[in-house]
Amino acid sequence: MPPTPAARTPRAALAELLAGNRRFVSGQPVHGHDVTAAAAVASGDQQPYAVLLGCIDSRVPLEAIFDQTFGSICVIRTGAHVLDRAVCGSIEYVVGQLGVRLVMVLGHERCGAVGSAVEALRSGRLPEGSLGYVVDRIAPAVHEVGADDPDAHPLAIRRHVRRTVATLRADDLLADPVSAGEVAVVGALYDLATGEVALLPEE
Repeated sequence: MPPTPAARTPRAALAELLAGNRRFVSGQPVHGHDVTAAAAVASGDQQPYAVLLGCIDSRVPLEAIFDQTFGSICVIRTGAHVLDRAVCGSIEYVVGQLGVRLVMVLGHERCGAVGSAVEALRSGRLPEGSLGYVVDRIAPAVHEVGADDPDAHPLAIRRHVRRTVATLRADDLLADPVSAGEVAVVGALYDLATGEVALLPEE
């Protein structure tokens, strides 16, 4: 089991990670991910069929919620699936070099990063440091739905997913294969309470 909040020291956290890896390697996982044989099979050339761009939220482990094993999907996670050049370049790589044909942008209910953006725009105070960059990347979605709207948080989550999808579809190296129907970029939303993923309808 993970360390209790009182025991969340750097040393305790590292010990738990290494203990979990030992359980995994020995074929005795406690969380249902006994995929050691799959890991060995996937140790050669990788042939993923999709790339998922999701949030860093610890309650949304992408391989687990889609029941995927080693080598099947590529996963990129940033706060509220915010794009930067490294993320776009990574997606360009898996599409162009690994032949992936599906890109999914997955948002989730009660996203903390989007909530921070809503609060920042309501208060007029942008967070300091790189967190301010993340909030600034989400801000256009909040502006579009209206920061003062009582439902700004859930509405902005959906708007931000759609904006991310639109940006990727217009990417210099993705636009042509997307237009030709060779690659699809889709948006979806994860429900923390039920575990269900629902595709967002096209606008």
